[in-house]
Amino acid sequence: MSQLSVTDADREEMLAAIGVSSVEELFRDIPAGVRFGRTLDLEPALSEPELVRHLEELASRNADTTRELSFLGAGIYDHYVPAVVDAVLQRGEFLTAYTPYQPELSQGVLQAIFEYQTVICELTGMDVSNASGYDGTTVAADACYVAKHATGRAKVVLAETLGPQVRQVVKTYAPGFGLEVVEVAHVGGATPVDALREAAEDAACVIFQQPNVFGILEPAPELAAAANDAGALAVAHVDPVSLGVLEAPGNYGCALAIGEGQSAGNYQSYAGPHYGFLAAKAEFTRRLPGRIIGETTDATGERGYVLTLQTREQHIRREKATSNITTNQTLLALAGLVHLSWLGPQGLREVGETCMSLAAYAKERLALPLAFPDRVVFKELAVRVGHPARDVVAAAREHGVHPGYAIGRDYEGMDDVLLVAVTEKRTPADIDRLADVLAEVTA
Repeated sequence: MSQLSVTDADREEMLAAIGVSSVEELFRDIPAGVRFGRTLDLEPALSEPELVRHLEELASRNADTTRELSFLGAGIYDHYVPAVVDAVLQRGEFLTAYTPYQPELSQGVLQAIFEYQTVICELTGMDVSNASGYDGTTVAADACYVAKHATGRAKVVLAETLGPQVRQVVKTYAPGFGLEVVEVAHVGGATPVDALREAAEDAACVIFQQPNVFGILEPAPELAAAANDAGALAVAHVDPVSLGVLEAPGNYGCALAIGEGQSAGNYQSYAGPHYGFLAAKAEFTRRLPGRIIGETTDATGERGYVLTLQTREQHIRREKATSNITTNQTLLALAGLVHLSWLGPQGLREVGETCMSLAAYAKERLALPLAFPDRVVFKELAVRVGHPARDVVAAAREHGVHPGYAIGRDYEGMDDVLLVAVTEKRTPADIDRLADVLAEVTA
């Protein structure tokens, strides 16, 4: 065990305490035939300075947004993360992400989770939020399971404009949940209300994304009404940053609101880890997966925070569980809380308005045909580049610009379509540079 900082004297003291004479004696009951019998054939260990240099060299092979102008989105976005987020997250009190079971020792973390839940409910117009989920995909699968138990139905309807990774995770979970998955194709980049209404008959829930995978604003109130008319639960998969300018799902008839929280407080981090959020109307409180933190008073009448409304049994007995994911992403969800608190309602609105203004400018400046003309977008637009989009991405990166996501990887007939994302970190000058590079590489 040479990798441990244990001296020979330490080792002898521990062996004496347990009554054996050597480390070898600890393994005496293991048959010789299944023992390795020699040291591992490894390269010599590096010193700390050598190891740091090696890791720096490996890291230098990666591109990041400090070295490459990025318009990449499709679910993970380059939003500004204020310094206060890292300042709070680096405090030792918050460095564990597990939900505490001993409230008398964990009031700080419990309060942080409670406030996170409060912010998510305020954003989404819902009554209750859990303590967070792994990401925006697993919370979608969880929402389907909640809907199955609430309605007694086994069909779920997914809009094709829901992110491809979200749809794939739901399909992966579906056999274990006993669910049938039906998808509704988009028409012109958005979900047709009548087709969704027809598919929603006998469905447990309908999930649509707002803004959708193409960056387009869906007719969300009409989609929610269509689901409700069929007796299905309407579930909106939303971008939290968009809710500074778009209506909250709870205000247009949705039963649940879910989403990927990365755009609020988390770096892109090569697509993870991040956090997912799941909020619902009060009637679904006891069906929610994961943990819920509640406010109470202690024996002296002081305010305190505890795990509430669910017994731990729910999380350790499979047949009673609403989810077999029994932890959460507290540290990353805390980053979201700090960021959203730092912005406040007006700041969040300003971020959303900036994104929409930059998207409008990009529509004009790029001078490329839109894949879906006349659609309103939030912070992404799909443009046709006249060549395979993957080739255009590779060529543009030679100029230090990542121009966006080749959406044809996920949708047939769109191999020449580039999905361009603009956040508040981009400037009109950045978009000008993108336009010039695209003009050069597509000429």
